[in-house]
Amino acid sequence: MAKVGASAGWVENYVEEITATKTLSYGDSGKVFLVGTDALTVTLPATKAGVRYTFINSGADDAVLITVSPNASDAIMGTIAAVVATGSDDGDLTNTKSGANKGDWCTIVGDGSAGWYITGGDGVWAGA
Repeated sequence: MAKVGASAGWVENYVEEITATKTLSYGDSGKVFLVGTDALTVTLPATKAGVRYTFINSGADDAVLITVSPNASDAIMGTIAAVVATGSDDGDLTNTKSGANKGDWCTIVGDGSAGWYITGGDGVWAGA
């Protein structure tokens, strides 16, 4: 099986700062994204099995809202610190501005059919 994106050439050692709204590609798989600018939306491609992204809030406490938005037919499912993303298609995952701390993070992985699963995280996140 061929590897996709970042996993083709290195393992978990690529960090990219996001300073404007961004649409990710499969080639971004495995990257760690630092988001320190308020009110950005990071749009995910359609789910693909094994594609993985990590998002870290690198902004000041209570200052940065991060929105991770799946494809219209995909859901984000799982739990971060007792907050459950219910798995609604086209439901965003957000690191809420109020209560957000520098260092809040989440990792998601695609399953190739239903959407994205949260595999880890910390902080105040809300899901639909």
